[in-house]
Formats: sequence, structure tokens, C-alpha cells
Amino acid sequence: MSTTQRSLAVGVQLPEIEWPARWPDLRDMSLAIEGLGFDSIWIGDHLLYDTPDGPAAPWEAWSLLAAIAAITERVQLGPLVAATSFHSPPMLAKKATTVDEISGGRLILGLGAGWNEVEYRAYGFPFDHRASRFEEAFTIIRTLLTEGEIDFDGDYYTARDCYLVPRSRPEGPPIMIGSMGPRVLRATLPYVDLWNTWHAWHGNTPEGFAKLNATIDDTAREVGRDPSEIGRTTALYWQFSGGGGRRQGDTDRHTADPRIGTPEELAEVLRSYESLGADQVQLVLDPITIDSVEEAARALDLLRG
Repeated sequence: MSTTQRSLAVGVQLPEIEWPARWPDLRDMSLAIEGLGFDSIWIGDHLLYDTPDGPAAPWEAWSLLAAIAAITERVQLGPLVAATSFHSPPMLAKKATTVDEISGGRLILGLGAGWNEVEYRAYGFPFDHRASRFEEAFTIIRTLLTEGEIDFDGDYYTARDCYLVPRSRPEGPPIMIGSMGPRVLRATLPYVDLWNTWHAWHGNTPEGFAKLNATIDDTAREVGRDPSEIGRTTALYWQFSGGGGRRQGDTDRHTADPRIGTPEELAEVLRSYESLGADQVQLVLDPITIDSVEEAARALDLLRG
């Protein structure tokens, strides 16, 4: 009998505002991530950050996902995570199934309620009642992706006699919820395929992940879902030699100290996450360069060796 065991899936988040990455940079990094054996590529979905040294923003997420889907062949890809309020819900479902089609069925649809008021105000999206708006948006998106049609008239969104055609696959792409809010979790855990935690939510440690992960088990049981049916994913903020901290939005809500170490030490931390129930880790690297991706690939080889 074979003793081969599936390894922990490991992906990499592409640069947001750490440095002015242009499309050729993102293209080359995406091809390197795939070529070095990583499992997934992730894009932050943000429109504007207010940083201590001025406004900054990444490129638009869905356009990048479509481009990366077209140039890669194997890796999964997705937003980490898409704010449902940046598009009408049916349009977000349309974008998701289109990128899934371009990629040949490799999209993981990460969804969240959003948090950064700066970009909502700048781009004219309502910031109030975010949980209520998210619940309606989630219902529309998941129904269109899994069933292909919906007739919905809510307090915030309307999708009357709406059909999602064509569709990339009958069951739709897997949906991942990025949240630790009790209300959002209760609304989504009955349906989602995966749950994701950002590194700052659990202190960027395996022990913190385990504690937060246990609350997902509890909430799943409360809403009648078998916890084992929900895959677990987490971001891990890792700094190699030469890193100086990530440039990011100026908010305590999304900050955490990086773990600092060698590829060998990274491999050990990845093993810890795997032993505690993580199915996938998304690496947030500092510095986020091809050199760092190559260093992280050494940890990947050790993890799977």
C-alpha cells in the first residue's frame, strides 16, 4: 500500500503596494510561482489605501486574475478576498465564472464583506450595513454560480429573472469565505467550500490559527454543517533576509509582526500549520520578489521532500 500523503497546499500572494509592480513584473512572478511548484497565486482586491506616506493602490484584481489565468496552466488562483460590495453581485458572479473559464476551472472565489472605508468613500460605494449587504450579495453570487439563475428582490440588491450563462462548470468554482465575524460566518458556513483567515487575525502563529480554527468548527456545528466538509486556509506573513516590513494600509486592524527566518524554518512552520488542520497556506512574503519566491520554494521542497 502506498504511503504517499498529499502535501499541504502552499500559494503566494502577489505584490499589492509594497513596491510599484508593473504587469511585466507580475507576469514574471506568476510564471515563477507556477514553475517552482507552488499550488496557487492570490491577488488582493483593493482600490485605495491611505498609507502614512500617501495614497497607494494595487491594480484592479479581476483584470489581473484574467491575465494570470491566461498565462498559467496549473496553479489555482483567486482573490484574497473579493469585496462583494465593489460590484453588483450578479456582475461579480459573471466575472468569477469568466475567469474560471479562462483558467480551465482553476479559480477559487474568495469572498468577504470589505473593511477599508477609505476606498468605499473614494469610489462611491456605501459602507453602512456591510453585513446585511454581504448576506444578500452572497446569496445572489452563490446561487448564480451553483444553480445558474435567481430571482431576488432584497433591501440592498435586486436580481430579477437573472441567468448566469454561459457557466464555466455546473457546480461553479469553489467558494472561500474570508471572515471571522460571527454573523458572516453563520450566513456562509452552511455553503462554502473553504474558510480563510488573514495572518493578523490570529497573530501570525500556528497556535493562534488553531484557536481561531476551533471557533470555525463550533460555528459550523451550530449551523448544521459538518466541520470536516470545510477546508481551512490561512495567510502567513514571512520575512526573509532583506525584508523591511510590508507597506500597507495604515490600520491596526490589519497588522501583524512577520515571522522571520530561513527556508528551513519556514518549512517547520508550514508543517505546524498542516498538523493543526490547515489545508492551504498563502504566503505573504517580505520582500515580495522573485528571489523571495525562490527562497520559499526551498521550504516547499523541504516540506514535500
